[in-house]
Amino acid sequence: MTNSPRRARRSTLINGQQHPSPLFGVVKLLVFAIACALVLVPFVAIIATSLAPSAQVTDSGGMVLWPERLDITAYQAILSGGVVTRALGVSGIVTIVGAVLSLTVSSMLAYALTRSALPGRRLITMLLIFSLFFNPGIIPMYLAVQQFGLLDSLAALIVPTCLNAFNVIVLRAFFSNLPTDVLEAAEIDGASEFTMLARIVLPLSKAALAVIGLFYAVGYWNAFFSALLYINDPKLWPLQLVLRSYVTNDNQIGSADLASGILPAQVTLQMAILVVSIVPIVCVYPFLQRHFAKGALTGAVKG
Repeated sequence: MTNSPRRARRSTLINGQQHPSPLFGVVKLLVFAIACALVLVPFVAIIATSLAPSAQVTDSGGMVLWPERLDITAYQAILSGGVVTRALGVSGIVTIVGAVLSLTVSSMLAYALTRSALPGRRLITMLLIFSLFFNPGIIPMYLAVQQFGLLDSLAALIVPTCLNAFNVIVLRAFFSNLPTDVLEAAEIDGASEFTMLARIVLPLSKAALAVIGLFYAVGYWNAFFSALLYINDPKLWPLQLVLRSYVTNDNQIGSADLASGILPAQVTLQMAILVVSIVPIVCVYPFLQRHFAKGALTGAVKG
């Protein structure tokens, strides 16, 4: 009888049903609030500065957390000059075409590596893993792009990064855990490998494809260094390279490329184009977020 309360407390601890102390709850809430503030305050400052009047930005030393009044002069200047809108189009084309092409190639390769009938599939897998640890380097990549005649073309921003070994390995792990009975039944019915991939494997892998597609899309959208290396024509610059020119006050992007009239402060222009570069990805992410955890964890843990 004397051991029953102790056993009850012990079972409560084991089952994880014991309520935490109030102090633990306060500490957890405080840590959570600090983490949220560290993430949200920079975004709020960027948006507020882009919408603040030039006088307030100048008086505050460059950044504000709350604008005195909303001023969209910076957005009118960057969107009416033609440089940013053209760069948005370039980044959009590169992101859409690159993500679709990369996802197609990666899915086909990952599915092929799951088929035991593929000769040399272990060697191909080892080569993929090898590429994760050993990068070819900047100069060999530049020479390869030059030899294929891709300099100063949008293909230079897509083809060199079309295939990512890590994404292929994740997709391969996900495909390997799909029900084999369905594939065997389709194979008995005479379905080709392409038919099984298009009608069985891909529809069952929407979560993993959404995650990998998001990885590719974000990578293409944020492409900066490859454009800096391979693109010399400012008309083909993606948005991230134009953003760099604004931030570094590059002479190739000057006031002549902006809308005519009184320009806002340079910091306001920088924050406005930064907001423009962030908004598209922020708008796309909520539609894929529900697939993110399932696709990433299933492909990584089970593989």
